[in-house]
Parts: sequence; structure tokens; C-alpha cells
Amino acid sequence: MPQIEETQRIPDHLAGQRIDVVVAELYPDFSRSRLKQWIQQGQILLDGQQVKPKVKVHAEQVLELAVEFEAVNDRCEPEDIPLDVIYEDEALLVINKPANFVVHPAAGHAAGTLQNALLFHDPKLEQVPRAGIIHRLDKDTTGIMVVAKTLVAHHFLVDQLQQRQIKREYQAIVQGVMTGGGVVDQPLGRNPRDRKKMAIREDGKPAVTHYRVLQRFAAHSHIHVQLETGRTHQIRVHMQSLRYPVLGDAVYGGRSRLPAGASEALKRCLTNFRRQALHAWQLTLPHPDTAEPMQWQAPLPDDMTAVLQVLEQGA
Repeated sequence: MPQIEETQRIPDHLAGQRIDVVVAELYPDFSRSRLKQWIQQGQILLDGQQVKPKVKVHAEQVLELAVEFEAVNDRCEPEDIPLDVIYEDEALLVINKPANFVVHPAAGHAAGTLQNALLFHDPKLEQVPRAGIIHRLDKDTTGIMVVAKTLVAHHFLVDQLQQRQIKREYQAIVQGVMTGGGVVDQPLGRNPRDRKKMAIREDGKPAVTHYRVLQRFAAHSHIHVQLETGRTHQIRVHMQSLRYPVLGDAVYGGRSRLPAGASEALKRCLTNFRRQALHAWQLTLPHPDTAEPMQWQAPLPDDMTAVLQVLEQGA
């Protein structure tokens, strides 16, 4: 059976709480009943001592986990799928995801996903929920993703993501000529008419997207986008709401619009680009072990670079 051996100190904001409440917040990927059982069995210790679930904790006390459990990714089998690894250490794995690569197994994609590839790359990731994946990119969005290799790193990064301390920057090619940058602050939720799509809704979750223009063309714009939140399809829906849909986005943007007087090369290029022109370009975050700021970049993929070159020729 997989094993976890982790140690961390009780944070100030959880001081005075019962230990069963504390571990439920610190390790939300395990059920309360399982965590309570581990406390009762002495697999979770407080300052090296076995305690009852109702014992209250103090800040800076040491919480120790030494547990055995069934793998949390049992339904996902390891597969030998090459990964473009940008960075790796004991706590983190940073990859450059290609297009046409699903992140998690789901209906219609039971295998061949990033999660399958991660479990082959490092079998210890079966001990971490979703093989350490803390955020996702759409199937056809390319670019940087970070993976947590331990439970402590997973909890830390999920918390940093919730506190908006992880900076995610994208590049996109959109249809239309933007006059300048700005901010879209519109809540997102499921489209009531199509559950596979997202939509701007008053009762949706907060979603904030910052954007600025990098280059303008005759009928398109190359933009930089920074997320405050990371809702499903956020950039795609927000750009469509401005009437500058992401190039190639058949779901939210419809068919690519061919500018008047476009050359045959440009028509061919735009017609053949069959995914959303969206790339996770840069990722910045504090390291889970040291809190040191870390930053990585992934260059634009060849297909987006080729589009920009053709657009420049006709700009």
C-alpha cells in the first residue's frame, strides 16, 4: 500500500480548533471519517503523541502523518506518455502541455491523459490527489502547468491558488482589433441551455481577467492575459463577451472571420487553425518548501507562432 509521511506545524488561524477539524481543513482531499480513524489509530500525532479527535490544538504544534492507504488514483492507470518537463524537484513538477492533451480522465477520455502520464513519470504521485494536478488547462490550450509531488506541496499550492498568490499569464490571438487593454470582472457559471459551456451569470462565481494588447493586425490582435481567478473557460468567455473571441474557438467564437482582402496564405492559415489560440505562457508562485518566488515560461507553440507570422505579413 502507498504510504504518506508528512510533518507540518499548526498555522495560527487554526489555533484553538479540535484536531479533527484542523486535519480536515489541512487535508481536504481525504474524508473526515478517514482522518478521524487515522487520529484514533495513532497514525496522526500531535507533538509526537497520540491524542483523541476532540483535543484542541495550539499554534506551532507539530502535526505528523504516518499513514498507509489505498492509492487515491486507483481508476487511473500509468501510461508511458512523454512529458515536456520544464522544471522538477522533490516538491514540484512543471510541464509544458501540448494541444490535444486532456488533463483528467473523464467521459470519452478514460486514458491517454496528463494524469495517466504523470503516474508513469513518478509512481509516488499515486499518493497525491489527481496525481498532484492543482489546476487545469482545456484540452486544446497549451502551456505551463504545475504539479504538486507531495501532500504538503499539494495543500500549499491549492491554498496559494485560493488566495490568488499564483500568477498565471497567457498569450492569445483574438478576432478583432482591440483599441487598448482593460479588465473584465464578470461572474461565471454553467450555461443554463448547455451544461458543457460556461456563461456570464449574476449568480456565478467571481471571475476577473486582465488583458493588454501586444500587437494589432488588420483584423486580429495578439494579447497578454493575466488571471485573478481561474474559472472554467474564463478567458474564452470573457473575451467573447467583449466581442473579441479567441481565434479558433469554435465553442464561443464560431467560425473564424476572414478579413476583407485577405491573402490566400492568410485565408488558408486561419481556416486550418482548428483550436483556440490560447497559451499559458508564464507561471509565478512561491515554492512550497522555501516560499522562494519561482517563475517559468513556455515559448509560444509553433502553430500560434506561424499564425502570427502570417498576420504580420498582412498587417
